[in-house]
Amino acid sequence: MEKALVDLAQALRERLAIIHDEESRGDEAKHIERLKAVSEKIDKLQEALPQPVEPRLAHYLQRKSYDKALEYLEANCNCGL
Repeated sequence: MEKALVDLAQALRERLAIIHDEESRGDEAKHIERLKAVSEKIDKLQEALPQPVEPRLAHYLQRKSYDKALEYLEANCNCGL
């Protein structure tokens, strides 16, 4: 479970980095493609999480509240985040 959560947190951070990458926004199509790719990665990691997923984390992920999901993981996961 720990590795799955670490991988998920990393993907969520990657998504934030892409969002805040001003240079990437210069090529809108490439920027959107990067966001799609990381979103697909997050979806796959979410599906691979061992069940049951903690209800609050599951809620954030289902609603695509990725900032809240990352905050939750950083505050509540004792897996070296």
